Amino acid sequence: MRISMCMSGKIYVAFVLMNVCVLTLSSQTIDRDSIRESMNMDAVYDRPFLTFDKFPVNLGGYLEANSIYSIEDGLSEGLSFQARRLTLFVSASISKRIKFLTELEFENGTEEIAIEFASMDIALHPLLNLRGGIVLNPIGSFNQNHDGPKWEFVERPDVSTNLLPATFSNAGFGIYGKAYKGAWTLGYEAYLTNGFDTSIIDNEEERTFLAAVKENSSRFEENFSGNALLNGKFAIKHRKLGELGISYMGGAYNRKEVDGLQVDTKSRRVDVLALDLNTAIKKTGTRFIGEMAYIWVDVPDTFTQQFGDRQVGFFVDIVQPILSTAVLDWEDAILNLSLRTDYVDYNIGRFAQTNTNIGDDLFAITPAISFRPAPQTVLRINYRYQWQHDILNNPSSRTATWYFGFSTYF
Repeated sequence: MRISMCMSGKIYVAFVLMNVCVLTLSSQTIDRDSIRESMNMDAVYDRPFLTFDKFPVNLGGYLEANSIYSIEDGLSEGLSFQARRLTLFVSASISKRIKFLTELEFENGTEEIAIEFASMDIALHPLLNLRGGIVLNPIGSFNQNHDGPKWEFVERPDVSTNLLPATFSNAGFGIYGKAYKGAWTLGYEAYLTNGFDTSIIDNEEERTFLAAVKENSSRFEENFSGNALLNGKFAIKHRKLGELGISYMGGAYNRKEVDGLQVDTKSRRVDVLALDLNTAIKKTGTRFIGEMAYIWVDVPDTFTQQFGDRQVGFFVDIVQPILSTAVLDWEDAILNLSLRTDYVDYNIGRFAQTNTNIGDDLFAITPAISFRPAPQTVLRINYRYQWQHDILNNPSSRTATWYFGFSTYF
């Protein structure tokens, strides 16, 4: 939810004053890096918080900043520094079985301010809990588990940000729960929220682009189509094998009538199916993290084939610890080598006139070196090389980008 820029200073000052007041009290850090039966669905609470004696609110947050040097087809705009995100989260136990959490994000300084999450949870039973407010739609894994300090890469995955609209949140209500059986954990979530609008086929990208919906801040108070977006996820985790999730999100994105006048012949749908995987080889410490999404959009027949009715994408991260030792006063410092593969096809299909493949796709590889002086802080060097085809499948444009940056919880 965007907040007008004139309010940004007041909000920031309010948070600073809150911190000054509560830090006069005795505080304690909750370290959530210990091994537990947590899943991706727990990510919003799976963070380090500061708690304060005789004060009902817990505070936390994270910061991301980096430098960037990019060359596209031999041309470069030089070196830049980016203050990507400052995120603040506040949680509170209101009473027994009732808790609240909110996440406020400042992007690119104060260019954009968003409430990414703000919900009240009511715990009835481990298998049945209620949640309402502004919720993170559980599509794939990254949308809920997106905190910068958890990742070895500066950029977020393309499938999660350019194909899916991460981070994607909406006003709505739903249920969630978990069950345990030996080494197995099962989890589910189901929500009804506000949904997409016609910006997904009417945007500056001039393609079918679900992420365009994030520009519509009124989705937190009005559902454009009048039909709820259904979003559900089922995940299964084994203590030794890892976690596998399957999720679905779908609903109408258009209006058939406006002020009593018919503007479309039918309700048009957008449907998304996603798979995500998180596993590790215990002997070597190698971690594998991946996500895949397939999208169907009912595009009007009056639109050209520039607007795809099917899209697909995936990312795979491989993270290998190569050194774990004490460095200076950091007792558990870790050096990682990592590799990410990104792929996005914005327009699956063939041209009707020529029967040739439609282009508009992207492929990238990103090797990375990251150093973690502590589990909650990461310093990272990334080199991303990207190939991108236009819609006519002309020879790909190539972009090479260096990143150096850090991300840390606080």
